[in-house]
Amino acid sequence: MYRYDEFDHSFVQARVAQFRDQVDRRLAGEITEDQFRPLRLMNGVYLQLHAYMLRVAVPYGTLSSKQMRMLAHIARTYDKGYGHFTTRQNIQYNWPALSDIPAILADLASVEMHAIQTSGNCIRNVTADHFAGAAADEVADPRPYAEILRQWSSVHPEFSYLPRKFKIAVTGAERDRAAIQTHDIGLHLKKNENGELGFAVWVGGGQGRTPILAKKIRDFLPEEHLLSYATAIVRVYNLHGRRDNKYKARIKILVHETGTEEFARQVEAEWAALKDGALTLPEADIRAIESYFVPPALAARPEGDAAVKLARLDSRSFGEWLDQNVVTHKHPDYAAVTISLKGIGEVPGDATDSQMDAVADLAERYAFDEIRVSHEQNLILPHVARADLKAVYDRLVEIGFATANSNLITDIIACPGLDYCALANARSISVAQDISRRFASLDRQKDIGELKLKISGCINACGHHHVGHIGILGVEKKGAELYQVTLGGSGDENASIGEIIGRGFGPDEITDAIEKIVDTYLAHRSGPSEKFLDAYRRLGPAPFKEALYASEAKAA
Repeated sequence: MYRYDEFDHSFVQARVAQFRDQVDRRLAGEITEDQFRPLRLMNGVYLQLHAYMLRVAVPYGTLSSKQMRMLAHIARTYDKGYGHFTTRQNIQYNWPALSDIPAILADLASVEMHAIQTSGNCIRNVTADHFAGAAADEVADPRPYAEILRQWSSVHPEFSYLPRKFKIAVTGAERDRAAIQTHDIGLHLKKNENGELGFAVWVGGGQGRTPILAKKIRDFLPEEHLLSYATAIVRVYNLHGRRDNKYKARIKILVHETGTEEFARQVEAEWAALKDGALTLPEADIRAIESYFVPPALAARPEGDAAVKLARLDSRSFGEWLDQNVVTHKHPDYAAVTISLKGIGEVPGDATDSQMDAVADLAERYAFDEIRVSHEQNLILPHVARADLKAVYDRLVEIGFATANSNLITDIIACPGLDYCALANARSISVAQDISRRFASLDRQKDIGELKLKISGCINACGHHHVGHIGILGVEKKGAELYQVTLGGSGDENASIGEIIGRGFGPDEITDAIEKIVDTYLAHRSGPSEKFLDAYRRLGPAPFKEALYASEAKAA
């Protein structure tokens, strides 16, 4: 795990002191809210529907136990006892007093954390595969490259005032668990025919008002050229991106309007002047950063198989959790564990201070002091001995985090929606809770199989509904909340944008509509092994529209 150097420490402390002065001036009335707005956004502070909100960066989703305990301390001391983990692998606090935020930032700095570039028209928190360094299928750990990008982009003088926010994601496996095609820049770490590491480069993805999948502009970029090529991309965007219309300001619009081939040509031309220059990464520097991410020394624990087998016989619920929330590790005696923050009827992504403390304890005792935040709003223990899985499970049961629903219909991604967000048109949380309760039966969820349901409370798509197998978008119509349904979206290596299925549904109709969609899938699938997304791609929208709207058509 990366550790701050002297520059990092002094830089973050200086920013804390600077923001403390800015807050004091705002509270004293020396500057207006309009004057304060760009200053607070530079430090991750938003003005939400009811209060200020602080978004804390968790670079590439990696936390230590000490850092998780600090997040718990902040929730307990300065907020209402909980935090909300987001699809950017960050955490948000929804109720801090403005006067307390400098103290919060100082506390964060004491454990090498901050809130810089979690908002504003800059390069945001760089995200990565939440199983990085543990996944059995990865070519290499993508986090060293994410850290290199973090260092390069932090308060970058040329890229601090881009036309719009800018997001980068990195994955190190063929199975894309970082949703790189929905990002402004997506990087797929791979090896060429000579065994050399490099990246396939995707550009121009994004959701929001105009959902567009990224386009591949280079199949293989040698690792030493990562920064020079990224600079070329962002420089072309900074020069030509729209600044006259915020709805057309993202790089996805520039790539779309320019054309992929022409955009790639401009990037290559810009890169020609940068290639082999000062931005070229020396091999020694790459390996130095890589040394921070060396996996822990995993001692052989061959007793794990027998322990797991015995525990399965003793506890059906443990077996169900094991099947759903535990994945294969590089080391045969270990596993990676998904801690679901999606308890039945609970708020997706929320964790209380005591739950965060308990997860920190588990990581320290059983997972080599490491925790990940996934973009699916769950927590991960990446390195757990199979022999310790039952002990971990038992503790998760005690804290309410043992729901065995990873990748099932109740593992819902949802933004805070109208309960918190000033931009939202509709509630997301209550819809997620209702759907979760409707499909509470684990036997039913397992029969349905893998199904990613995602909910956004407005067109900004913070809930990633466009790439949900089932997506729900809350809109406002004639003063009332209405929920539009999309089907067939995906954020993995076979990414797709969901199709709008028809008219929207009211708050009291949407859960029934989702159930009809699921029942239609079950009735039409070719067999239990055909997943929802595969069935939808085979069948198309017709049977689902028939199920949802047939009675209306007959009445007309």
